[in-house]
Amino acid sequence: MQIASYRFDRVEFAGSLGDLGTLIPLSIALVMVNGLSFTSVFLLVGMFYCVTGLYFRLPVPVQPLKVVSAIAIAFPDKITLPVMSATGILFGVFLIFLAGTGLIDRLAKFFTKPIVRGIQLGLGFILITKGIALIRKQALFIGDTRELLIFQGLPVNLLVGILAVALVLFLLSSRRFPAALVVVTAGICIGVPFGSFHAMQWCFGPTDIQLFRPHLNDFTTALFLLVIPQIPLTIGNAVIGTTDTATTLFGTGEATARVSNRSFSLSMGMANIVVGLLGAMPMCHGAGGLAAHYRFGARTGGSNIMIGLLFILIAFAFGKIGVSLLSSIPNSVLGVLLLFAGLELALLVRDLRKRQDLFIAFLIAGIGLATTNMSIAFASGIVVAWLLKWRNIDI
Repeated sequence: MQIASYRFDRVEFAGSLGDLGTLIPLSIALVMVNGLSFTSVFLLVGMFYCVTGLYFRLPVPVQPLKVVSAIAIAFPDKITLPVMSATGILFGVFLIFLAGTGLIDRLAKFFTKPIVRGIQLGLGFILITKGIALIRKQALFIGDTRELLIFQGLPVNLLVGILAVALVLFLLSSRRFPAALVVVTAGICIGVPFGSFHAMQWCFGPTDIQLFRPHLNDFTTALFLLVIPQIPLTIGNAVIGTTDTATTLFGTGEATARVSNRSFSLSMGMANIVVGLLGAMPMCHGAGGLAAHYRFGARTGGSNIMIGLLFILIAFAFGKIGVSLLSSIPNSVLGVLLLFAGLELALLVRDLRKRQDLFIAFLIAGIGLATTNMSIAFASGIVVAWLLKWRNIDI
């Protein structure tokens, strides 16, 4: 089925699942550790997916703000619900300011092609390593504290991961049996006999949704602990990196007519103000997520609309058991999705030809992989690129 530039079929739906490896673990952790409302989180994820799909008409991803999420999960005593609310509001206002003043396009001049490719390559490497870590994880499910599940001397999670990699490789180009859809479905089916629903209490309906009004000290904490550390990665990856990835994958014609640094900055800004008011999970786009959706078959905004409606349904109908439902996807399946998303993103570096450009890209990627901090990697790349140009050094 196809409506204008939107397609609704199993291939598009499979592509919409490609970024679950990033979205599911972080969102579930924020709900379980930081106390965010499951319904608020996934309702707004679903709505943001639908709106971006309708506007951009491309499989533009919706992801958690990774730096914000990591810090919030690591320090739940400091990052309270009002602080998370303040983070969304501050971040939204900042992104709208960048888009409205055109400052985002001026900042983009610092992100030359080697810099952008380096960020993409580094994020690709990080996704690959995190994917492998999930495949090697001892526990089969997120948050599973039961005794280790072993089959023929090997962890069940590892065996499921090996099977999932083989399935993806075998089905990667198949339109009849889309790889991501088959792998996620197979993973859930395998997980059932191993007790994926063992602790589930079948209680339906949404969780509570609150309206937050943070105080001044909440905004101060949010600014220095969460917003400032997130800004470089968001500008480099969620705005400029996503714009570049979209035009690389879909060209510069009618398909990407609405793609620009300003439009991505504005869409994230508006979404995060709503997120902040409802105390949900701060969100962004991302080059890695776009590569993931594309790798597994998504080509139109139809994939966004389908996954968005699914998340909205889960938020309202299954809010009280939603964590258990999403936790039934094995760790290794999420890891395989991350692994192939990382490979797709890393391969964008192939259009660099000059040794100096490749040097900068691999330097940024290496620092990013070593530190898992793309802000440090980006700053290092800018400094080295400037020094090479200033001293006229030939690599």
